[in-house]
Parts: sequence; structure tokens; C-alpha cells
Amino acid sequence: MTNPIRKIIIVGGGTAGWLTAGVIAAEHMANSAQGISVTLIESPDVKPVGVGEGTWPTMRGTLRKMGISETDFIRQCDATFKQGAKFAKWVTGADDDAYYHPLVLPQGFEKINLAPFWQANTEHMPFADAVSFQGRLCEQHLAPKQNTTPEYAHVANYAYHLDAGKFSQFLTQHCTQKLGVKHVLDTVVAINSHDNGDIKSLTTKQNGEIAGDLFIDCSGFRSLLLGQHYQIPFVDKEHILFNNSALACHVPYLDEQSPIASHTISTAQQAGWIWDIGLPSRRGVGHVYSSQHSSDEQAEIDLRHYIRQSIGDKADDLSVRKIPIVPGHRQLFWHKNCVAVGLAAGFLEPLEASALVLVELSAAMISEQLPATRSVMDIVAKRFNDKFLYRWDRIIDFLKLHYVLTKRTDSQYWIDNCEAQSIPQGLQELLELWRYHSPWHNDFSQIDEVFPSASYQYVLYGMGFVTQPSATLKRSADPAVAQASFNQNQQLTAKLLKGLPTNRELINKIHQYGLQRI
Repeated sequence: MTNPIRKIIIVGGGTAGWLTAGVIAAEHMANSAQGISVTLIESPDVKPVGVGEGTWPTMRGTLRKMGISETDFIRQCDATFKQGAKFAKWVTGADDDAYYHPLVLPQGFEKINLAPFWQANTEHMPFADAVSFQGRLCEQHLAPKQNTTPEYAHVANYAYHLDAGKFSQFLTQHCTQKLGVKHVLDTVVAINSHDNGDIKSLTTKQNGEIAGDLFIDCSGFRSLLLGQHYQIPFVDKEHILFNNSALACHVPYLDEQSPIASHTISTAQQAGWIWDIGLPSRRGVGHVYSSQHSSDEQAEIDLRHYIRQSIGDKADDLSVRKIPIVPGHRQLFWHKNCVAVGLAAGFLEPLEASALVLVELSAAMISEQLPATRSVMDIVAKRFNDKFLYRWDRIIDFLKLHYVLTKRTDSQYWIDNCEAQSIPQGLQELLELWRYHSPWHNDFSQIDEVFPSASYQYVLYGMGFVTQPSATLKRSADPAVAQASFNQNQQLTAKLLKGLPTNRELINKIHQYGLQRI
């Protein structure tokens, strides 16, 4: 049990496998004789799901730690800049029903909560526009930086949209050529155990037995190690998040210089919602829906109707791929000497790009807390499980928040989403709390929340939630400071609207000239 951890075996490629391999290999010097050995086994018979095209701003730090040039990443992964999400038709379903969840914090967020002051004058402008500039930038298809801004630096906080297939290929090349990750293209046919139940080795078709000290399951929905071998139960969450099917397709631009959206567009439908993500050469569009509230045929009709609005009858010729979804996660993520990352750990739905950020956070904690010996692994495993069970619960709360405040009653899907039995108890308590005070820093128990209180503000007030004004005065609630923050935001908005290029213009310049490397 005191054996040192020196060999890490990752089962499964795709974004989850290669991101995890890269994060660990970069930190633990896998390209050095004194470093950790990282081997990734990828079956040539299993194709990755390859749909997750949205990321969170954390991806910038992840790529930088792996030693990846942002210019190379953007060029090779068909990547663009993402500055948030626009939610259309989620509140009433009307054509003018839309709000933004930007990636920048509200103006002065560390000093003052602007939400109560905005609510006193809600008729002036949408919450996101009153407290941040980013929604206005997105409406104009603007980029979050200039071509003179160095790699990974920003004027406005940003993430990426990317081609998931190209991203996996890019990571494969970087990890194997620069970070020392060993790549085995083979199929696992048997899992061999030690007497204590730990995984000893994996038997492959062509390369025989591959031994390791820590095994990371990135095998996708199959969950080959944690699910199939260890039989860790799956915790179904479909009673909370109803969407269990998705249809995805690639949509061409009518013109190669068509504007690229600077945000994910999420448009509510009768029994789900449609995502629309802009890449340089195409859009990624898909319909995620509940099969309990819509047939596959109707879901496809709704998807093609949406696409037809932008490209006309060409929508009828597009190939559509169906992806089944089982919303939920494993009861534990780390058991004995095996930890699951990505779809092997679970999946909820594409809303708010939570899947890739969970991969990043999992890989980061495994790397930072990597046990020195087997004797301390169970301690690390318990900490990991506690942390990520909390994170999954909070993500479920945040995703459900998008549905429970709707005023739509035009379909059973939206009516059912507002039923109390489908709303987690913790979220119900927060909604009751927020009737009397706006979301703020101490509403959550951890400092590294996946979605901070600012995100809850953007969704709550974008959906028309009302927090009652306080009956008493607070020293921190200074109207002069609030007004100064509102004014500063409007001045900054006007300045950025004049000074930033469009998303398309900046992407073109990066492909032509590149960004300044730090």
C-alpha cells in the first residue's frame, strides 16, 4: 500500500481523455525520466461523441498550463471566441423574449450588489445591459479582444467555441509530441485485479497486458472501468432535468464572411431548446429535448424549421445525428485506484457548457492532489468524491433554474418543469431566500463554485424574477456608489463598442498573422 504512484493509465480518448492526459503530463513532467508515466489507451473501434463545442473561460488557463499556443489552437481547432449565452423564448416564448448570461461579472461586483438598485428601476434596460457591457458586444458580433492583445489576455472575459473532433486531434498531437504521453491504439478486452480489488492491469487485443498504479476512466457513456467493472451505481436525474435526446447537425454559412456569433444562442422550443454555435466555417446546431414530451419526428421538424429561417430550403438537405442522453452521474467518481472523468462520470445536458468544465476541474484536481503512494489514495479519493458530488448537485440546481422561472404554459414540458416535485430542495430554498435578498457571495458554501452568484443573478433577473426591496437600510447599499457603477458600465460599453473588431475580423487576422505570444 506504500507503493509510489508512477504509472497512470487513461482509458479512452476524445476531449476528456486527452485533456486529462495533457493536464497531468504537463504538470508531472511525463516527458522526463523523473516524471510520471502517462499512457492513454484509445480503441480504434469507438468513435467519440464529439458534440461539446462550448467551453468556459477556465479553458484558457488549462490550455496555457499545457503549453499550447492560443494562435495554434484557434487555427487548428476551428475555434472562435465565446462571450456568454443568449437565451431566447425561455420566459414567454415571444419573439422579443431574450436575455444574456455574460461571462463578465457585474460592474463593481466585489464591492457592491447592483441588483437591488436595478430592480428599483427595471423599466430602464435589461439587467445584463445595466450591469455589464458584454451583451451589447454580443449583439454586434464583436470580439472580446483586439489583434494586438496578447494570447490568452482579454479586454472582455471569454471562452471558446470549437470543433470537438479537431480539438481531440490537436490535443493528441500536442500530448504525444510535446508532453510525453504514450498513445496506445488498441481495445481493452479484460480488466485484471489485485487481491485487494484494485485494478492491476488492462489486457488489450494487440499490446497484451498494460499495468498501472492509477487508472482514469474516460471511456465515455460505457464507463468501462467505474461503471462496468466496479459496478458503481448510476444516479438518474431525469426527474429533474427532463431532456434525454438530442439531434445535432452542421449548418453551412450562406457566405464565407457571414458574421460569427460571439455567444451560444439557446432558443427554447415546445419540448426542449436548440443550441446554435458559430465556428469560422460552419455553425453547430442541435435540438435537445424530452422524449416524454415530443416524438423524435417532431423534434427534427422543429430543428429544421429553426435552421430554415437562416439558410432556407437547404435545411432540408442537412444530415441529422441522434444522440441519446441519460441525465445523471455515478454515485462515486473515484473508487479504489480508479477515477472517472467526462461522460464516464456522468452527463446532464448541453445547457451552459457544464460538461467540458467538469472535465477540466476533474483533471486539475487529480493532477494537483495526485497521491504520492497508494496508502494516501483513499484520502484523496474521499476528498475528490465530496468535492464533485457537491459540484454536480450545484450544476443541477443551476441548470434547473433556467426552467423553473418560465411563464410559458403553451406545452406540458414547460408546465411540468415548474412542478415542485421536479425542483431540488436546495434550489427551492434558494429561490425562497432570493425573494428577500439578491444572490451574493455568501449564498454558497465554497469559494470555487462552478457558477458564482453573479451567474444566478443574470439568469434570475433575465427570467424576470422579483426580489422584494429591503425594509431597512444597509451601510453597504450606497446609492451613490451604485449609480457610479451604472454610469461606469455605460461609459465602458460605449468605448468597447467603438474599439473592438468583429468576431469574424479577429479570427481572420489570427489565421493570417497570429496573436502576440506571451
